Amino acid sequence: MEIYYEDPQRILGNIHKGIARDILPGINATFVDVGKGQNLFLSLKELNDAQLKGHRRGATIQKILKSGQELIIQVKREAIGSKNPQGTLKVSLPGRYWVFLPTDERLGASRRIADERESRRLKRIARKLKKAGEGLIARTAAQGASEEDLERDFNYLLGTWKGIEEKARRASAPALLYRGLDLVKAILRDRLLGNIERVLVDSNEAHQEISDFLRYMHMETYLDLVQLYRGKRPLFEMHGVESQLRESLKPKVKLPGGGYLVIAETEALTAIDVNTGSDVKHQNQETAILNTNLEAAVEIPRQLRLRKLSGIIIADFVDMKRRDHLEKVIHRLQEELKKDRVPADFVDITKLGLVEITRKREGESLLGLLEEESNGG
Repeated sequence: MEIYYEDPQRILGNIHKGIARDILPGINATFVDVGKGQNLFLSLKELNDAQLKGHRRGATIQKILKSGQELIIQVKREAIGSKNPQGTLKVSLPGRYWVFLPTDERLGASRRIADERESRRLKRIARKLKKAGEGLIARTAAQGASEEDLERDFNYLLGTWKGIEEKARRASAPALLYRGLDLVKAILRDRLLGNIERVLVDSNEAHQEISDFLRYMHMETYLDLVQLYRGKRPLFEMHGVESQLRESLKPKVKLPGGGYLVIAETEALTAIDVNTGSDVKHQNQETAILNTNLEAAVEIPRQLRLRKLSGIIIADFVDMKRRDHLEKVIHRLQEELKKDRVPADFVDITKLGLVEITRKREGESLLGLLEEESNGG
């Protein structure tokens, strides 16, 4: 289960015409004013191919950008705690089948496309569609899509980018050039695949908006999956969403075999402690420990998704004496992390026996978002 929370102040994915204000040579970065008191942090590594062209490798940011220079910049990461939101000049526009990179020449395919032949087919089509200096990455939904549908999606993204460029020519900086899709439409575009059985909606207005959006995106084959819920009990209550939300705010998470996790969020990292608790199913202590750790290896990635945890995650599994048990747990953890739509990876086991995981930062955790909401933020 995953819970998505619509933040009214969400800016992730927005594209602005901004002004570079403070060039900071010491950290090879600058702050870009995009209006309304918002400054995006822009590091040297987030400059695109066009900006870097003509500069020697190892050039500093003050050699490439000047204070007062106007830039087309996209929000790459929301503000986290006291840290400014992060920007990038490597603009990316996600569609149904492609992610279009108008300023970076890159070709790729989703890591979820395991079929090498299909991956090569999509890359071959991408080369035909894009121009030099542009990039295209095939999304998971592109698997099996016809060349006609793939071309239609690309043309939609190309038209969107041309509209952004035209608006940038006319607008005075700082200005908002493009706002990403709202939460519901973004989920439908990204997650509505063949493994989805139905989409339940409890609002007539939302049901109509979704139907119109699917037609606009040429996704009519999914229209029958969208159903209007008319039950008397609230939809979230009916399917246990509210109870899971409450559980996701508690530090302790029970495991099926009697063990449990303790999750502690800090600004620097998230610590997860695994405990055997009252595992009485297994007489042998080693077997009980292995069972608890295997259950934790499944539950930890689920909690990362549910709680929107990101950055560095340190997991302290129960100590295992046998090497084969450790390998089994790590393998299970790696397989479960692959299910995450947000890039999440097992990194290493530290000298202290702690397991290090990283998950791409996109914004505040669910706890942080709900605390802000309850405080009127």
